[in-house]
Amino acid sequence: MKEKALKRGIERLIDVVSRLRGEGGCPWDREQTLDSLKQYLIEESYEVLDAIDSGDLERHKEELGDVLLQVVLHSQIRMEKREFDFNDVAERICDKLVKRHPHVFGNVKVSDSKEVLANWEVIKSSEKNGGKGSVLEGIPRHLPALQKAQRVQSRAARFGFDWAVIDDVVNKVTEEFTETKEAIISGQTDRMKEEVGDLLFAVVNLCRFKGIIAEHALEGTISKFTRRFQEIENRVRAAGKELKDCSLAELDAHWETIKGEE
Repeated sequence: MKEKALKRGIERLIDVVSRLRGEGGCPWDREQTLDSLKQYLIEESYEVLDAIDSGDLERHKEELGDVLLQVVLHSQIRMEKREFDFNDVAERICDKLVKRHPHVFGNVKVSDSKEVLANWEVIKSSEKNGGKGSVLEGIPRHLPALQKAQRVQSRAARFGFDWAVIDDVVNKVTEEFTETKEAIISGQTDRMKEEVGDLLFAVVNLCRFKGIIAEHALEGTISKFTRRFQEIENRVRAAGKELKDCSLAELDAHWETIKGEE
């Protein structure tokens, strides 16, 4: 017991999780499977993002620990099946980082981060199917659509499939918007769905080309809309009314006033 008490950091965490999962441990932890843990891995990752945005150091530390717990739990379950353990996970990422950073651990010379990313994708591609796999392989299918679109576009761009100037990107957005309006006029649902998808993809491409993360841009707009709409609710209620009792013109007037005050 004394030896275990002296353990710190990752060694202590591995011991704690092993005990939780072991004989006489926690019934809930012992019941968990790789499938049942999926939701928590995603949720904990999003909570880390919230912690970063909050600027709270203690919260950030805590949420990172929750994500690390998920990694250790997954590794513990695999170890119980005699498949691999946490050290195997750590070794795998170390090997990958060394291999994909030949400009640090080898003799390759690079001039900037763009060249680093280009080399990274070349190395990554060569690892899959002997270099014959698609450069778009490995993008998680569960990524949010905006994020996945930007990842796909970035991968293609690193291999030269990209617009030359921003005007071409803007023109593509305009083209897709025109086609979307035509699809709406046609009344064909499938066509509208396809054209709206193309328009969204083009807008994401515009974000990527200008170094903007589309997911963050949309999240910012959602937060702005939420803040303004909740202020409309406050002002309507302060006047002794409810939203359902207001006309669109009244709500719009509140919106424009709040927007102007910001």
